[in-house]
Amino acid sequence: MRSVVRSLVFGLWSLSVYEILFNLSSGEPKMEKTNFVHLHIYKLSEKLADEIWRIVIRWNFFDKNTVGIQIVKAADSIGANIAEGSGRGTDPELRRFLRVSRGSLYETQHWLRRAFRRRLLSEKQINELVPLINELTPRLNAYLRSIGSLRKRRMPGELQRPKAKVLRPN
Repeated sequence: MRSVVRSLVFGLWSLSVYEILFNLSSGEPKMEKTNFVHLHIYKLSEKLADEIWRIVIRWNFFDKNTVGIQIVKAADSIGANIAEGSGRGTDPELRRFLRVSRGSLYETQHWLRRAFRRRLLSEKQINELVPLINELTPRLNAYLRSIGSLRKRRMPGELQRPKAKVLRPN
């Protein structure tokens, strides 16, 4: 039964790809070669996106097809851009994708406000989502500010670049 479900869910993906992403015995990710999954901001973005998905999946067709799709895409984009930026390998690229991620976080907030005003979200649901957003927003901004600043500092034992001599006429 499990292999049938895997075939249906993953279609053309081979089982080896599935095994790379997930530990088949526990169902837990085993992504040793990726660092982004260990970032607290990434974990928070996943938690927020999963919570939003859990709420939206229960909406009727019209609500899902209009506001729901927008919220889910924006929320999923937060973590996706953290992951993509981490994989680019350069600080400028990482910063660029973190800014896109921050934009997706703000877009998520917009759509949540619209959903609440349209009575698609209860006050209880908002009270579950707001703490995640309130924690993720400053952490994402702090991480963005930190990128590159650690590498700009001179490490102990690191050779200093010689200062350029300024030639001045006598």
